[in-house]
Amino acid sequence: MTRKKLQVWLPLILSVVMISGMFFGFKLHQRTGSTQGFFKRDKRSALQEALDLIQDRYVDSVKIGALQDSAMEGLMGHLDPHSVYIPATDFNEANEDLIGNFDGIGVEFNIFSDTVNVLYVIPNGPGDKAGMQIGDRIVAVNDSNVVSKTMPSDDIRRMIRGKAGTQVKLTIVRADKKITLAPTRGTIPLPSLDAALMLDSITGYIKINKFAETTYREFMEAMEKLQAQKMQSLIFDLRGNGGGLMSQAVNIADEFLDGDKLIVYTEGTNTPRQEYRAKKEGVFEKGKLVVLVDELSASASEIVAGALQDWDRASIVGRRTFGKGLVQEQYVLSDGSAIRLTVSRYYTPSGRSIQRPYDQGKKVYMEEIYDRYHSGEMLTADSIHNTTKKAYKTKGGRTVYGGGGIVPDAFVPIDTSLLSRSVTRLYLDGRFNNFVYQYYMQNKPQLMQYKTPAQFAAQYNNLETAWTQLVQYASKDSINLKKIPARDKEEIKEQMKAYLARFRWRTQGFYEVSTRYDDVVTKAVEVVKK
Repeated sequence: MTRKKLQVWLPLILSVVMISGMFFGFKLHQRTGSTQGFFKRDKRSALQEALDLIQDRYVDSVKIGALQDSAMEGLMGHLDPHSVYIPATDFNEANEDLIGNFDGIGVEFNIFSDTVNVLYVIPNGPGDKAGMQIGDRIVAVNDSNVVSKTMPSDDIRRMIRGKAGTQVKLTIVRADKKITLAPTRGTIPLPSLDAALMLDSITGYIKINKFAETTYREFMEAMEKLQAQKMQSLIFDLRGNGGGLMSQAVNIADEFLDGDKLIVYTEGTNTPRQEYRAKKEGVFEKGKLVVLVDELSASASEIVAGALQDWDRASIVGRRTFGKGLVQEQYVLSDGSAIRLTVSRYYTPSGRSIQRPYDQGKKVYMEEIYDRYHSGEMLTADSIHNTTKKAYKTKGGRTVYGGGGIVPDAFVPIDTSLLSRSVTRLYLDGRFNNFVYQYYMQNKPQLMQYKTPAQFAAQYNNLETAWTQLVQYASKDSINLKKIPARDKEEIKEQMKAYLARFRWRTQGFYEVSTRYDDVVTKAVEVVKK
């Protein structure tokens, strides 16, 4: 990757990592219902006394709740990067990913130009039952206008969501006519499993995006499906998986390990050592296994990868993981807010802590991912930097290191083919997604003729027409795609096909197509066939 190309992508990469880093910090070892028994109720703190004085005596009016939130955030900011404060107003939303569901109407939308476009309607969900359709444009929610180039999508999402059993009034434009629908909100699942498919006659593939309360069940259902198709080898994709509930990671690792092998142990200054071991006969203890990871694989993902690497049970393929080896517990405070407090570190079976140093502050800690790109670590295995030289041994005697994530057994560099300035601009601000959506809606009758993602992946080849239209679409924003390298053109066409499959079959369709062109998956298949 050239330095010029890095300059194009690094701001976007860093912004994603900063957001993802906060997400990593929300991951819990376990959830607790209250703080009762942890605090002395008969003694008021200096902080509470100060807040009371400000409320009673300060010269101007002040929002004491906002002031308290700010004080709590400042307090947690002096701890590690993953100890966080959650205001009461954000508590439910912050826990949705871990619970595996939320209250809403069951539609996915995106904002194109200034309008909310419905991309997907969950079958038999509240939106579907109310008559919503893919392609509907939402222009008002409860009579409040949402056509705007500046209104954040999160604000619109919060307006549409609400307590299960309540109604939301939506004004929709369909075929240039306004209609009003009033779906009754319900409980909507948030799947953590993106895809489960057979790459060939014997090699299965499972992709999970987080470790939530439903992940183990979803994983077991996927394993049953693949084993019914005579799966002998498995590629388990944890790329981009920022972690989640440690219990779910332990349960899944248990399915790959025999005997009573140690999976992970935790220990902290005020928390005694606690071991988590394999307890039962697993569903896939013998077949060939590859785990895919990258720089955004963190926490619970690293528990799984570290355990399987230490026991030489799986080959790890991809790039060095994030390096989060801290365990949080959640404590709900009396006002409905909560803190997620780091209480211990976790260690792989060989004794490795994979936590990166954070003594230079949160900003430097998060920007370490940025530094990996800048140093060339994403391009060559020789550039991988270990923060500690302490070595450990796997069961088979291989040397592994702690202190900076899980280093893969087989390195695959980041794909740099889409780093020209023109192509970068195409992907920014949702331009590419917007085009593919429009193309999908215009060609929906033809696309609906394909009954399965596998059939679409194998037979749909009408991409030159789509490419011609994309070139014309991009030129409206002064993006010139006519002179890009042939390889870049082919990769964009492959991504168009995967995006079309996603609009048709969600993430399952996306991965049915994208795994055919994925360099990391290709390397993993080579590993399992050795």
